[in-house]
Amino acid sequence: MLATPRIVALCEEATVAAIAGQLADGSTSVGTRVEIDHMNPSMVGDTVVAHATLVDVDARRLQFTVTIADSTRRAVAVARVWRVVIERDRFLDR
Repeated sequence: MLATPRIVALCEEATVAAIAGQLADGSTSVGTRVEIDHMNPSMVGDTVVAHATLVDVDARRLQFTVTIADSTRRAVAVARVWRVVIERDRFLDR
């Protein structure tokens, strides 16, 4: 079975990929909130795919919807993910 913590990781990966190359140089984003509905189990060995869509931008705050589906395209989970755009160097200096 696909564990819920792995679903969170897939959501994070999908949101980062969705905005890859879109942020200003020196910027990155960090996750701030995740809401997940884990609706269906996935079979051992099955392939799952996470698809993220940016649905709202409010200054530096980004909101995504993410769908994770199995190889039959059945929804395994749906999520809302929020990220904030930050200055990478300033963040790492903390």
